Amino acid sequence: MSTSDSQPPVAPEKRSTLGETDNDPIVLLELIQRLKVRDVMTSNLVTVPRDATMQQAQELMRQKKISSVPVEEKGRLFGLVSIDDIIRALVAGTIHESCGRHMTTKLVVLEDDMPLSFALRYFDRYHYGRFPVINRDRQLVGIICHRDINRALLIELTQELHRLEGASLQKDGDDGSGSLYLLREFPICKYDFENAGKAANQIKQVLQEKKLPPKIIRRIAVAAYELEINLCVHSDGGVLSWQISNGRSEIVARDAGPGIEDVEWACRDGASTANEWIRSLGFGAGMGLVNVRRVSDEFDITSKKGSGTTVKSIIYIEDKAS
Repeated sequence: MSTSDSQPPVAPEKRSTLGETDNDPIVLLELIQRLKVRDVMTSNLVTVPRDATMQQAQELMRQKKISSVPVEEKGRLFGLVSIDDIIRALVAGTIHESCGRHMTTKLVVLEDDMPLSFALRYFDRYHYGRFPVINRDRQLVGIICHRDINRALLIELTQELHRLEGASLQKDGDDGSGSLYLLREFPICKYDFENAGKAANQIKQVLQEKKLPPKIIRRIAVAAYELEINLCVHSDGGVLSWQISNGRSEIVARDAGPGIEDVEWACRDGASTANEWIRSLGFGAGMGLVNVRRVSDEFDITSKKGSGTTVKSIIYIEDKAS
């Protein structure tokens, strides 16, 4: 869990090993993105103060059958004593000295409002057995390990297996008048940054295959991308629907998230509700609704706080488009 030369955490590129198959159930992916670290972590903490001896920490770890113990006072995390620290103290003959002198102070920690997917990536990246969890005030609020994650996912998965469905709805053809007809639906999960933009890219590829004008393709792709990222970053996830019929492209983003209290503010350039750690990954600089409205021939947004948001973008692909 700790290392003397650890680097600041960065967004990992590799995917978590949990559920890593070619056909991951959507419900499991949604759970991983929806749950936060605070929903999974153990909050009933076992800690020691700085003046406790390394031997006391060793005995506590033996009794509780844990591989490390945080050094904490009044909510503040000072360091961590691991089995490696205990072994070094035994070898050096300092087992009777204080934890404050021999604890590891350079730690990798998680924040309680991070999505569970981030915890999985941290376990893959650092290969530690558990991580301390802090809140926005930098106070220690919990510990998270693989067992906590597995237990939470099993409980949630049992409750939500009935939601297991196909990943997307797809239909191609014509609308009866000889015009192009396309229909796609994409489930978008909250904080699924690894897949963010894939729906928009698929839409762009389909349009290129149908040989639509490049300017039209670009406008539709921009609208799709901004709405997809919006669902990923600013809502609790939802569905991105795309349909071409009657000579026009219609993209609808629906979510059942927190809703937008001030729609006019949300449509301003730079408006964002993203956390700092989301911004650090390059997402959430603005809600993107300005760009969607700019490329659309028709734009509509309806939202109610606590009941979700629906955004519609219509772009003409035939005579009216030019």
